[in-house]
Order: sequence, then structure tokens, then C-alpha cells
Amino acid sequence: MCLFQFSARRLVSQAHCGLKASSSKNQKFCLEMARPSSNMADFREVFAKAKHIAIITGAGVSAESGVPTFRGAGGFWRKWQAQELATPGAFARNPSRVWEFYHYRREVMLSKQPNPAHVAIAECERRLSKQGRSVVVITQNIDELHRKAGTKHLLEIHGSLFKTRCTSCGNVAANYKSPICPALAGKGAPDPETEDAAIPVEDLPQCEEDGCSGLLRPHVVWFGEALDPGILTAVEKELDICDLCLVVGTSSVVYPAAMFAPQVSARGVPVAEFNMEPTPATNRFRFHFPGPCGTTLPPALARHETEIIS
Repeated sequence: MCLFQFSARRLVSQAHCGLKASSSKNQKFCLEMARPSSNMADFREVFAKAKHIAIITGAGVSAESGVPTFRGAGGFWRKWQAQELATPGAFARNPSRVWEFYHYRREVMLSKQPNPAHVAIAECERRLSKQGRSVVVITQNIDELHRKAGTKHLLEIHGSLFKTRCTSCGNVAANYKSPICPALAGKGAPDPETEDAAIPVEDLPQCEEDGCSGLLRPHVVWFGEALDPGILTAVEKELDICDLCLVVGTSSVVYPAAMFAPQVSARGVPVAEFNMEPTPATNRFRFHFPGPCGTTLPPALARHETEIIS
């Protein structure tokens, strides 16, 4: 979705295990990583000892909540795919059409609820925090379902559908209005026969900061835009201290998150992938659990018998 400008050389240099192995120990480690295990009991032993858990999530974790992805075959809104609308150029040319698209997505998301995978992650974070252990969720999703489920330590690397940014003053604000502005009420229907509303710019969402009234845009990272360096710095810090990493959904094949888990695995930290099917990154990880995340993740993150609950 963007040009990854954060520690790229470091991440790329570590992404391919075994290319420059300098010792038999490294070679042995890489051979072991080539055969990921699906043994839940073994994963649970690792989970029980972990102090700092990083969970990287992508579109797959929200699919079971009925969230449309607008990717792949059939992933259209009207006659456009997301990559045709989610760009600075598209917004400059036709802000009304882009706002119709995002208004539709916002309204859809207001009707969606977290699924068992979101709930399991949030419950795990709450429980482990009482034991002096930490969980951080690093997500590419913009739907806020992790937040809705109760996750507190959340890094949204692509922003949020429910935040806006002023194109004039730059102010970022949470916005849960439905509709986001009167002119968008009833607009945004995805049917390909629907005509554009052609809403005048002055009637689209406007900044409410004193003396501004600038045009608002969704506070999401569009194709061709760089990620927030502050968010990426926070991600790096979390990945540097984690002693267990989970990849949930499709994030092991979508950049920039595709770089995150291989970076962690390359320094010997166990990585567990939870996905419907294997991905190109699967053989770099210690564990792989196929199937719906809402089915595989709750037992993986449930209270372990060795946990001491105060």
C-alpha cells in the first residue's frame, strides 16, 4: 500500500533466512524453520513462557466478521477496486466519489462486531497484563474491530476509518458520526449501476477546528503514501522486545507487515502463523495453524494451566 521507509535495509537483510548463513548453527536453525509445526500443545508451552507477545493481524482476522476487503476477484465498489479510489490522486480528482466509498465502508463497519479471534486477543491482553506480561497488536486493518473488542495496546499502521485528517490544517480527530455529514446521508451504494452523487466540495466533511473549515479526508494510508514514521518506530520497538510473535490473517503476505514476522523469526523468536492456508512466508515460521482464525486462535490464547491469576 505504500513505500516502506522504516528500517527497510535491516528488515530486508533479515527477511530471507539462510541466504548468508555463516555457521552450521544458523543452517540448522533455518532447516528447522522450513517445517512449521501444527502441534498446539507445543505452541501452548511457548505461549506460557512468553513475556512480550506481538500479534500482527491483517484482513483475514476481520473476514469472519463479514468485513468486505475490496481485493481480488469481485472486490469492487461500483465499478472500481480499492486501489483506484484509495489514492491521493483519486481524492484530488473526485473527493465526492472517494467520500462516498469511505462513507459506505464506515456505515458497513458500524454494523459489524468483533469475532472470536478479536475477542480472544483482547481477553488475552487483559489477562496477561495482570501477570506483568504484555501483548501488542500491530494491525493493517482500518476497521477498529480490535478496539471494539477491547484491545488497548494497538498500533494501527494503516490508520482508521473512524478518524479524519484536515487537508488544510492537518488536524486528526476521531469521528463516529453517522452519516459523517448530511450530504452523504443515503449515499455510497455499491451497486455498479449507481451514479455518483457529485456532492460539492463545500458540502463534504469539513474541519471543525476554529477558523479552519478545510476539507477532511479519511485518516488512512492510501496507495502511494508513506506510513507514519512514529507508528513504525513504535512497531520496531515492540518487535525488538517480543519473545513470541503471532501472524493472524493475511498479513504475512501483504507489505509492509510481510517484513515484520520474518525479521522476528530471523533472530530466533518463535513465530506462529494462523491463516486459512499456507502463505509464501509459512516455511520461515515455527508454527502454522490452518483454518479460520476465529476457530484456531481462541484455544491458542486461552489461559494456560501454569498461569497464576492473582
